Amino acid sequence: MKFSNGCWLQKEGCACFSPAQVYFTKVEEDCVTLCAPTSRITSRGATLGGVNLTIKISAPYPEVLRVQTYHYMGVQKKAPEFELTAMQTGLMKAEDSEEVIKVSNGTLRVEVNKSDGKITFFRGEEKLTSSGAKDLAYMKTDWKGDAYNLRTDDAYMREQLTLGVGELIYGLGERFSAFVKNGQTVDIWNEDGGTSTEQSYKNIPFFMSNKGYGVFVNHPEKVSFEVASEMVHKVGFTVAGESLDYFLINGPTMKDVLVRYTDITGKPSLPAPWTFGLWLSTSFTTNYDEETVMSFVNGMIDRGIPLSVFHFDCFWMKDFSWCDFTWDSRVFPDPEGLIKRLHDKGLKVCVWINSYIGQESSLFAEGAEKGYFLKRANGDVWQWDMWQPGLAIVDFTNPEACKWYASKLEALMDMGVDCFKTDFGERIPTDCVYFDGSDPQKMHNYYTYLYNKCVFDVIKKKKGEKEAILFARSATVGGQKFPVHWGGDCWSDYESMEESLRGGLSLTSSGFGYWSHDIGGFEATSTPDVYKRWCAFGLLSSHSRLHGSTSYRVPWAYDEEAVDVVRFFAELKASLMPYLYRNAVETSKTGIPMMRSMVLEFPEDRNVSYLATQYMLGDSLLTAPIFNEDSMANYYLPEGRWTNYLTGEEREGGRWYTEKHGYLSIPLYVKEGSIVAVGAENKKAVYDYADNVTFRVYALADGKTANTVVYDTEANPAASVTVDRKGDTYTISVESSKPCKVVLINVGGENKTIEFTGSDKVVVNC
Repeated sequence: MKFSNGCWLQKEGCACFSPAQVYFTKVEEDCVTLCAPTSRITSRGATLGGVNLTIKISAPYPEVLRVQTYHYMGVQKKAPEFELTAMQTGLMKAEDSEEVIKVSNGTLRVEVNKSDGKITFFRGEEKLTSSGAKDLAYMKTDWKGDAYNLRTDDAYMREQLTLGVGELIYGLGERFSAFVKNGQTVDIWNEDGGTSTEQSYKNIPFFMSNKGYGVFVNHPEKVSFEVASEMVHKVGFTVAGESLDYFLINGPTMKDVLVRYTDITGKPSLPAPWTFGLWLSTSFTTNYDEETVMSFVNGMIDRGIPLSVFHFDCFWMKDFSWCDFTWDSRVFPDPEGLIKRLHDKGLKVCVWINSYIGQESSLFAEGAEKGYFLKRANGDVWQWDMWQPGLAIVDFTNPEACKWYASKLEALMDMGVDCFKTDFGERIPTDCVYFDGSDPQKMHNYYTYLYNKCVFDVIKKKKGEKEAILFARSATVGGQKFPVHWGGDCWSDYESMEESLRGGLSLTSSGFGYWSHDIGGFEATSTPDVYKRWCAFGLLSSHSRLHGSTSYRVPWAYDEEAVDVVRFFAELKASLMPYLYRNAVETSKTGIPMMRSMVLEFPEDRNVSYLATQYMLGDSLLTAPIFNEDSMANYYLPEGRWTNYLTGEEREGGRWYTEKHGYLSIPLYVKEGSIVAVGAENKKAVYDYADNVTFRVYALADGKTANTVVYDTEANPAASVTVDRKGDTYTISVESSKPCKVVLINVGGENKTIEFTGSDKVVVNC
């Protein structure tokens, strides 16, 4: 939100009340409180009026400082609040002198100058950012100079943190605009706007700087960010009301920031291994019945394409009846039998749901009578005609409504349904009343958390924690605990393919560990060319789903070559499951995403600062999708030796490459010093990853050591290898109860294979 008129003035009617000094301090064991008048106190009489800010600084987590600023502290606190992990004590150290107060937590320190109220954050002796005159401020937008004006509806709290030369900002949720957020105005407000606008389904009030720190604004309601867009050397953030709460999170690397941020807001849950296989959907508004479904499934099987999940989109329920959670008997007369037949083919079953109950649904009257829906101020059920005529919205602040909704899902799971696609959750009204009295402004974004948590908990209850999985569109802070999220409604062209990737990399820079998108695009129907390129991209994402709007997404609907492409990349992904699942396990422990931006992996390389047309899939595989009908790949390899995973060709990094690729190819490069575990199976996602696994060792430099581990499907370590190189001598240590191979790639111009029958240590001279 912009308040200023240039550097010196405010917009007409705006008034800025910013700390002019620190008048006194109060130091307690875990909190420092500052009294910060917004005009200088020149006499005792000056203390009798005027706007005063109270600032509280604390250290709730390691290497994190919290700054809470209040104008009126007596404002009633309203739900909801983000669910954060328990805050710690004993981390803060304070030094209070006549000129400055210093608050430290590990290597992170904030200094507040008492003479002018300037706030400066340091890591050791390195300045990270600061807040000076007119930055931290109480803002009024309809100010007429009347100190006795009791209005609060024009009141905002703002902070502006300085940016250094070359400093870039990332994150703020799944945003389809430019990957680097400098120059953008970003409102944290969930909306259903597709992937081609500034709107976003997943808004996260958290950003990271390439200087290795992050800022989390602890407000569920709308937060407005001005990222070098109002004051071009500052990041501003604003909330309506009388207080502002933010955390400054130290790195020192951006990966460290994500680890600490997800320590606060929750780690991504670990999806089951089967979820990494290929998902196939009926598509959105297509006509389908059991015969159609089985023709798709059998068509994939007959063509040798590995398939893991079949998804039924909206019309598994009767039109106008969404959601009644009842199969449309006209097209699915035997749903339990159908689900069993799909299970017998080795598939899991997912069905589409949302949290809206249309007026024609058999559940509407019951939900209305029992008070399970959002209401208007006069007590009426809140309804509108968008999406489903006369729909009502389930009120997840009502525990009984949660149980009611959950019971409908449990009945489906008793039929054999394995998981749910939790669609929507963004168009949540603010002119409504919640059962528990929650503030509807705060609930607009937060609603998705309660919705997805309710569904996720149902699956955990019925299937166990290790099997819990969603396919969710909307999210807020903490939503990463309920994976997986997909990118939403994109068009079926190269531009949308690229913007989808930007959105995904922005989301995974915001604490989300896993991500998917509609392969081939959602709206309209892509050309066969776009479809085949998108399939390569989609099957080299953490999660992969074929889904569309008005047309089917089975590959033979495009051309026969598309069948070969889907098969090739589905088999490639299945063979990489030992590597991918190890990365997934590590993501669930650390919060570092499986699909990560180049700048997250190579923060010192300035060539990748703005790069969002390629990514790292895990810690070792660089993936560069092709975004043009000319079949030309344009990609950058950072410094070092890189090996083409598909061809074995080595290339030197530190430069860009342009080359032509067929449809069974994509730039897929292995970082030097990596060990990639490759499975003995390529026809399914779930198998014994340690049995006959091949450990491929790439470009290990002299004097270096590399190691990796393979997990079983229960996320237990099942095999490991360590390779140490000294000159031409490689010392290889394997820990495993199963046979395996170690392959030294491109050593002396050839690949050298060493076979192991179990745990052993060998020395190889090359």
